Amino acid sequence: MGVAACALCGQQGESEDVPLTWATSIEGGRKLLFCDRCARENVRSIEGKMDSVHW
Repeated sequence: MGVAACALCGQQGESEDVPLTWATSIEGGRKLLFCDRCARENVRSIEGKMDSVHW
């Protein structure tokens, strides 16, 4: 699979394992990962289940 990477900013994790502080979203049948900073900045949109293209 490769190293975990944030779908918004591109920050990479240190391994294939998703860091516990990151958020996971399923959008359009794809699994997207968001680093802790991007997840924190967009928490209201995530909780509202808004697709990341609208953030």
